[in-house]
Amino acid sequence: MGELVVPTPDTAVVIPAKDEADRIGGTVAAALKLPGVDLVVVVDDGSADETGRVARAAGARVVRHSRNRGKAAAMESGAEAVRLLDEGVPRHLLFLDADLGDTAGAALPLIVPVRSGSADMTIATFTTRVKLGGHGMVVRLARDGIKRLTGWAPTQPLNGQRCLTREAFEAARPLAHGFGVETGMTVDLLRKGFRVVEVEVDMAHRATGTDWRAQLHRAKQLRDVGRALTVREPTVQSVVKQGVDALRPRLKDRP
Repeated sequence: MGELVVPTPDTAVVIPAKDEADRIGGTVAAALKLPGVDLVVVVDDGSADETGRVARAAGARVVRHSRNRGKAAAMESGAEAVRLLDEGVPRHLLFLDADLGDTAGAALPLIVPVRSGSADMTIATFTTRVKLGGHGMVVRLARDGIKRLTGWAPTQPLNGQRCLTREAFEAARPLAHGFGVETGMTVDLLRKGFRVVEVEVDMAHRATGTDWRAQLHRAKQLRDVGRALTVREPTVQSVVKQGVDALRPRLKDRP
């Protein structure tokens, strides 16, 4: 048998996190074991719990926002921290959700195509689907909008598990606001000719509930995805309006 070849460290993991003290430690520990990863940056986005302390204890570098600034801002802060720590060739950026826990260790297939030069950005598709509050309404909006603007219909357009080159990340800036970041990033990179591929991974995160708080979260997602799409092409506004109108009765039923 040949010797196992360990890749030269070339990838940094960035994890936006808010109030994830119960899971962030496991996510960081698993990410640090990924071949070729020598840096994990957790962006504590205004947490009220011990997210930052737990992340640091698990081996992450921690950047803290004094107030919650949203996912896109956390991604920007994490990527900037990596840039400041880069020496020579810029590291690839692997973005992971904070609540993956041990399943973060299954992220290697996302890195490989970027590392080999066959893709500029990879997007995860989870082999195990979780139930989505709102019945996938936001997913459909993002998928339909991306297809209309680029001709490509991703399977899981809102999946936050993504690996990309530093060049691709810079080309996607400024990032779309809040929860529209994944949609905007996909549209912008495809329009600029970057190679984007989906990769199946055996990962999972916390399922979204169906109570009024979960529905409010979906409404914010719908708003941000809609903004990301309409900024890039105003003619998709009718598609966005249909999604908002469909979700509005659900919000009226909350306590």
